[in-house]
Amino acid sequence: LFNRFAGNAVLIQNQLAQQYGHHVPYASLTHLVRSLKLRPDNTPRSGAFTYPPGREAQHDTSAHRVPIAGKLVKAQCASLVLANCRLLFFQYYPRFTRFEAKIFLSQALEHLGGVPQICVIDNTSVLVAAGSGAQAVIAPEIEAFAAIYGMRFVAHAIGHVNRRALVERNFHYIENSFLPGQNFSNGQALNAAARNWCDQVANNKIKRALGMTARQAYQSERPFLKPLPPLKPPIYQAASRTVDMYGYVTLDTNRYSVPQRLCTKRVEVHKGLYDIRIFFNHRLCLLYTSDAADDSKRV
Repeated sequence: LFNRFAGNAVLIQNQLAQQYGHHVPYASLTHLVRSLKLRPDNTPRSGAFTYPPGREAQHDTSAHRVPIAGKLVKAQCASLVLANCRLLFFQYYPRFTRFEAKIFLSQALEHLGGVPQICVIDNTSVLVAAGSGAQAVIAPEIEAFAAIYGMRFVAHAIGHVNRRALVERNFHYIENSFLPGQNFSNGQALNAAARNWCDQVANNKIKRALGMTARQAYQSERPFLKPLPPLKPPIYQAASRTVDMYGYVTLDTNRYSVPQRLCTKRVEVHKGLYDIRIFFNHRLCLLYTSDAADDSKRV
């Protein structure tokens, strides 16, 4: 019967009752299946990961609904956790490309005050150019960025999500403890509040696995972290634009006014996270500052 019904215990139970008159309780039937070893035991053993101090950080992103100016806005929550001490840092971005990834990782490492040897990631195309797991090829610009800090990105095998469980479980914590009841005026206020919440709440909470807070455990791990590089190049996206006859340049569907003397001239536009810099002949002409809600403020 086991072979005929492909191991379906409910069908076996019904057939025993209908054909043979044996009313076998379901628990007894499954016990017989186990005792006779009719099913192969394919359950793998659960492993345990060890995190030596200074060895590893874990990074991932998750889409959240964030209250900004009274509206729920979809944003990407980028998070990084030091594996040994569980120190957490996260920020929100309207989108998460390699540009935002480099900005976030530089801010995260600055916040941690040191650099781990490796950063475990999933197989996202934001950081991985090709392959997966041990055969993953990290995108050249991301690899060059990591080289500045002396850090290496490691992608876990597909389906092996427990490899980055430390960062994964924090998304539920953030979404249900940080966001409820909040209303942020703009993206900069949101990220400032996220930094403050990490310092005042998340990293001062006692971790059962550690028996102390993440901030206390960090004091033991900090000597094992690599120092931050003394000089770090600025992170921006460069674009070349020709000023139109109306005195504007266009970037990401936004128009930026420039002096009239630059009409028809070729200028360089450098886009940072919250600012736009316009250069002519390698000299800064204009600086626009903005936040996630308004991209038109001129300084």
